[in-house]
Amino acid sequence: MRAAVLREYGEELAIRDLPEPEPGPDDAVVRVDACGVCRSDWHAWKGHGEWADDRVPRGQVLGHEPAGEVVAVGDAVDRFSPGDRVVVPFSLGDGTCSYCRRGHGNVCADGSALGFEPDAPGAFAERVAVPRADYNLVERPSWLPARDAAALGCRYMTAYHALVERAGVGGGDRVAVHGCGGVGLSAVQIAAAVGARVVAVDVDDDALSRAADLGAAETVRAGGGGGGGAADSTTSVPERIRSLTDGGVDVSMDALGIAETCRNSVRSVRPRGTHVQVGLTTDAERGEVSLPTDWMTRWEVSFLGARGMPPTNYDDLFALVEATAIDPGALVTRELALSEVSDRLAAMDDYEVRGVEVVTEF
Repeated sequence: MRAAVLREYGEELAIRDLPEPEPGPDDAVVRVDACGVCRSDWHAWKGHGEWADDRVPRGQVLGHEPAGEVVAVGDAVDRFSPGDRVVVPFSLGDGTCSYCRRGHGNVCADGSALGFEPDAPGAFAERVAVPRADYNLVERPSWLPARDAAALGCRYMTAYHALVERAGVGGGDRVAVHGCGGVGLSAVQIAAAVGARVVAVDVDDDALSRAADLGAAETVRAGGGGGGGAADSTTSVPERIRSLTDGGVDVSMDALGIAETCRNSVRSVRPRGTHVQVGLTTDAERGEVSLPTDWMTRWEVSFLGARGMPPTNYDDLFALVEATAIDPGALVTRELALSEVSDRLAAMDDYEVRGVEVVTEF
């Protein structure tokens, strides 16, 4: 099978012919019909994460947002059969630990991350193996095409988990989203769908325009001026957000992961508000960002982390999408061939990728 392999950090991925995976007793093999290209793939491709002992090794098959069809299962798999349409979450739990049993498989200590670890080769490939399939695989509704399911993959479900499950966003809340790439735009759409009033923040006018189309009530252009009645470039992003929201938002998300967006997000919340961190840091921050902890203590500001989403929670996300007619596919701006992935990862160096790009040709 054809697969895209990380040879050297920051260099073109190698398109190689690899042996097709065979399922173990508890595993399944999925034909990949679509796989999103995510900023987390960019972090892996750049070699980030060594500061957290989380650097992706050379030789890894990348890709962690697949949707497709089951083609083979192990003898012990009960819930899935060849021909089933599925989504593969990137957070793979062992299905047996206390976290998995309580519905928190995304933080399973014995789990793995699809496309980021040697024992979990990724989905920039024609086939992908899924360990402990009965726990980790998710049936894909008949109304959800593979391309749209790939868009829903890491970024959309991460945004849902962060806002709805971790931060408890609901109707009437005020929400700020800092960074309008794939996960940020997903967050805008989801927050608006559950009845929140959303302020979108980015440095790019096109990204802000897309955020407005997807449900943002106000936009703020970081680094100078802004929409929605924002002040001039001498006014900070938090000040502009507080002026638009009568004192700050209930929940603010950093969807990018640089020090500036993290601190801006924290400073944007009202007293007793919540910041939720989704974006991963670059080698500039190396996993550490200084925060105004005295100010956070004074105003009882909560700081939450959010990573992926447990596979057991997908039905709730599917129900929201179906009930509200929100459209993950509307985030897709480009369909790619496998051979184009390297160029699109390189484009993320300068934030040139808009929305969600999906590999559909393998």
